Amino acid sequence: MSWDRGAPKVLVLGGGGLLGEAWMMGLLSGLEAATALDTRRFDHYVGTSAGAIVAAHLASGHAPRRPTISTSQLAALEPDGNGASDGATRRAWDRRAREERLSSGISAVLVAGLATPGGALVRAALLRGAVDSRGTLDHLRAHIAQMNLEFDGRLRVVAVDRRTGRRVVFGTPDAPPAAVADAVTASCTVPWRFRPVAIGGREYVDGAVWSPTNLDAAPAGNGVHVLCLNPIANLRGARGPVDLLRRVSRSAARVETVALQRRGATVQMVTPDAASAAAMGISLMDRRRTRAVLEAGHQQGLAADLASSRDHS
Repeated sequence: MSWDRGAPKVLVLGGGGLLGEAWMMGLLSGLEAATALDTRRFDHYVGTSAGAIVAAHLASGHAPRRPTISTSQLAALEPDGNGASDGATRRAWDRRAREERLSSGISAVLVAGLATPGGALVRAALLRGAVDSRGTLDHLRAHIAQMNLEFDGRLRVVAVDRRTGRRVVFGTPDAPPAAVADAVTASCTVPWRFRPVAIGGREYVDGAVWSPTNLDAAPAGNGVHVLCLNPIANLRGARGPVDLLRRVSRSAARVETVALQRRGATVQMVTPDAASAAAMGISLMDRRRTRAVLEAGHQQGLAADLASSRDHS
């Protein structure tokens, strides 16, 4: 595949849970195999939630994961690998699915509030009223810390200040100092599900609370080609809160695309194709689907089948 307007220089990676991360990794590895694109050499990366993990992975010089997972890795991906009974496993995943639907609905309401007068104030009030969960993402922080990555101007990670309800883009000149591992962990910290992450005496939560992609945070001006991966904008069969989050994601991305266009940038938005969307389903934290989603994303990239993408120029 050849890029009509030159290879993209900025990569924006949206939120989408465990399966969104797998799809983005698969798609990018497929694009690398099918084109001359080197996903480790973008001028800038903007990552939100799951996208922050992928952005850090690429910015640290690692190639995107390919769908070749060893037996030991597959075992690690299975839910309740501690020998729990089938009944206990089903109950655990039913509980997790309910939590995910609740988180999706809350996130959609928070994002939708962005367009309303005093949206940040409403968001802040809701976030401050959230009951802190005991859950942490310490394992994620440790994983990112092993990359020995520092903010050098290329990587931007989006989180939300819990007290003010406003977006903070770590890695930009005016952002508070932060370790990349802390920023990425904060960007993935879903309110009501995990404890907020403290950075510089303030608490931060999931960047997707502001926007599922934060496309408008891309450092792109006249003539710059931006590639944005939006994992949740094409979920199939979604209902209720998950469908609301999908629709909000599409709407927010359109508004943010216009913002970049006004700066003179070209934006290419890519969402899961039919096969990838079917593999993902609507439970974005279902580890049992990881390999299938990684493979579907890889095939989408290999075919350079960006039919579900929109070239906004």
